[in-house]
Amino acid sequence: MGTPDFAVPPLGYLVQNNYDVLAVYTRVDRPSGRGRAIAASPVKTAALELGLTVKQPQNLKGPETLAEMAALKPDAIVVCAFGQILPRAVLDLPNFGCFNIHPSLLPRHRGAAPMPAAILCGDD
Repeated sequence: MGTPDFAVPPLGYLVQNNYDVLAVYTRVDRPSGRGRAIAASPVKTAALELGLTVKQPQNLKGPETLAEMAALKPDAIVVCAFGQILPRAVLDLPNFGCFNIHPSLLPRHRGAAPMPAAILCGDD
């Protein structure tokens, strides 16, 4: 589960190291740039280039989305800058849990700009 450029390298790592990526969840395509043309997220673009299945639910709370995710029977879910809060039903799905990759120390620098906040505070 991820959306921006920051989430592309972890996806590539999983594929390169032969992890079985059942599906990639990312945000719904939306207008971008000056022309406001509909654009795919960087994660969607990378996933399609890797030949992976892409899912773009409006939210993760709908019964159809939850049933679809449950049918995948994931052992783990890797989350990296996904952009939605995962409901308890999603957190409880995988056998080994959900793993959140975050660009800074949590909970100290949560929010919209965790990397700049860490730099401004002088964190390593």
